[in-house]
Amino acid sequence: MIEQLSKSLNAEVLQTHTSWVLLLEKVVYKIKKPVNFGFLDYSTLEKRLENCKKELELNRRLCGWVYMDVVPISYVDGEYRIEDPSNPVEYAVKMRRIPEERLLKNMLSKVSQEDMKELARHIANFHAKAERRDEFGRLEVMKFNTDENFLQTEKYIGITIDKEDYEFIREKTEGFYRKYSDLFEKRIKEGRIRDGHGDIRLEHVAFLEEGICVFDCIEFNDRFRCGDVINDMCFLSMELELVGRRDLSQVYEEEYKKITQDEEFDLFLPFFKCYRAYVRGKVNSFLLDDPHYEKKEEAKELASRLFKLSRSYAETIP
Repeated sequence: MIEQLSKSLNAEVLQTHTSWVLLLEKVVYKIKKPVNFGFLDYSTLEKRLENCKKELELNRRLCGWVYMDVVPISYVDGEYRIEDPSNPVEYAVKMRRIPEERLLKNMLSKVSQEDMKELARHIANFHAKAERRDEFGRLEVMKFNTDENFLQTEKYIGITIDKEDYEFIREKTEGFYRKYSDLFEKRIKEGRIRDGHGDIRLEHVAFLEEGICVFDCIEFNDRFRCGDVINDMCFLSMELELVGRRDLSQVYEEEYKKITQDEEFDLFLPFFKCYRAYVRGKVNSFLLDDPHYEKKEEAKELASRLFKLSRSYAETIP
């Protein structure tokens, strides 16, 4: 199907472990693969349609003019036809194509401090309007996430993470829970737990003529998208610091803190940045076990850098 569609549309095909992306000059079609990873289930046509609709709805909150529609793909007279409703066998999310040069990851040499302040305001405003999801703010939920991380990375000790770093990060995380358990309830009561984005990264932020677009949020698992607003916003802080732009990260954080008037911002920020760097270190470590992934040395080196970054954040956890 993908090969035939790409030829008929004259489209370039990008592939992730969960999707095929057909790139045309002006638009993009994103088709979900029939996979089930436990935390993500696209195994049936019904589930893929449901997640396409959810992706459209959730991403329109931060990037309304880019996300256009969910469209059917029909099989007619021996060929696949996109945007044909006559015999749907698959579905795709249709989007405007974002120019590569407008992505933040490609603008780091020219993005200004005012741009970063505007981005902070954009995300703070989004969080203020987003649906409250108090159930995801409980300490037990966050601890489930961090326990899962430590369990899943034990096998990479001595490969991508040093044993001493692993134990230090784990102890600092557990110590934070013991010392500040009451603050998790306080943040729930203050409305700091929201249905966020879940994946605010350099490659998911674009500065467009219409305004700032933060796209490709996590639609497939509420646990990865909903939570403390600091946990959501600071993914970008961590990524900026990973590429050596602490200056931009600091401006972004200070503006977000000023707008939100969050009393616990400085307390929770290193804790959540430690968590974010660790998650990315884990995900890159997983690539070492993927038989189809060819750039294993690059993945190993990046995972090691991320775990070291996580360690540096852990050292600043109060």
